[in-house]
Amino acid sequence: MNADKTQLVWLGIRQQQLDNLSTTELSLLSARVQFSTTVSDLGVLVDGQLSMADHVASLCRSCFFQLIQLRLVRSSLTPDAAKTLVHAFIISRLDYCNSLLYGIGDGLVKKLQAVQNSAARVVTGTRKYDHITSILRDLHWLSVRCPIDFKVAMTVFKCIHGLAPQYVADDCVLASTVRSRRHLQSADTMKLVVQGTKTVIGTRAFAVAAATVWNRLPAHIPTSTCTVQTFAQN
Repeated sequence: MNADKTQLVWLGIRQQQLDNLSTTELSLLSARVQFSTTVSDLGVLVDGQLSMADHVASLCRSCFFQLIQLRLVRSSLTPDAAKTLVHAFIISRLDYCNSLLYGIGDGLVKKLQAVQNSAARVVTGTRKYDHITSILRDLHWLSVRCPIDFKVAMTVFKCIHGLAPQYVADDCVLASTVRSRRHLQSADTMKLVVQGTKTVIGTRAFAVAAATVWNRLPAHIPTSTCTVQTFAQN
């Protein structure tokens, strides 16, 4: 381990755990590593409460910076060129690891939605106070929460069809494989078993989120016979 490149963070509930901690550093080899309130993992900022607030704030800052640069040259771009640049510099950032944002607070979602709305206005050249719903519809852009749910559902699809790592697939349990549930109607529709949880943060765990999102899919989607491409299109 390289002590100079090591980051440490305590994970827990602030009122019950984090505020009561007295350890501020850890001895690692010949170095002392300070605990941080937020650490970076593959570009994702993880805070001690797993709220993703720091990540969303950083994401919004970087996206708005890019949007300011794009606005400066928007008059020189064709609509197609503007849309391509917005997808490259803004939408790609919103989509990166967005499944980790499942279940975050509405306030954080609104901040991300504000980024997408601003991006849509740059593409279409519309004014700040123009109604955004019709603009997003014309661009065929879904609201911020929809791609997050889509990413979770796609991961579940890959788990069910043996296209995902086993340690991820183990969290997706079909009702038809549980003896006590085989007689239920859900066993014939490829529904998943929803694991119980007593905390809000627990509902964001993949084992819970996966079943919740998957079981909400419309019945007409052929989840047992279609390919990844067909499932994505549906």
